Amino acid sequence: MERIIAIIFTIILFLGGACVQADEIFDMGALVTTQNVNYQDCIKVFNTDNVHLMYLTVAAINANRFKIDEIQSRSGFVLFTAVGKQFLASVSNVNTNQGMLRITPIDDNYYFQPGIVANIFKYIEINLNTKLETIN
Repeated sequence: MERIIAIIFTIILFLGGACVQADEIFDMGALVTTQNVNYQDCIKVFNTDNVHLMYLTVAAINANRFKIDEIQSRSGFVLFTAVGKQFLASVSNVNTNQGMLRITPIDDNYYFQPGIVANIFKYIEINLNTKLETIN
């Protein structure tokens, strides 16, 4: 009897671990409900210059595991794909101490997951005070 209980307990632990691993495979963007997003929610002004904001934007897109399609650093554009939809992140100057980031869908259809924009903004806010480092 003890042997049967031990086997059942082992099977439950094994299957429980397999279920946890299967949950980690899902894309987090697919878990957020698609909805209409206001244009004003896609624009944010940060208290940093546009060069630092450009680096933070590329890092935020990469950290969220979105696919970067194209970077034009001179004009401040990043074209990326998130959850099967293309977006354009454009960085511009407001003044010498402030930069503005605008993330808009390429097809001008604002029916997408709001977490795409919110997660990028949140990453930038968290890492706003980090200094840029040159890696040789």
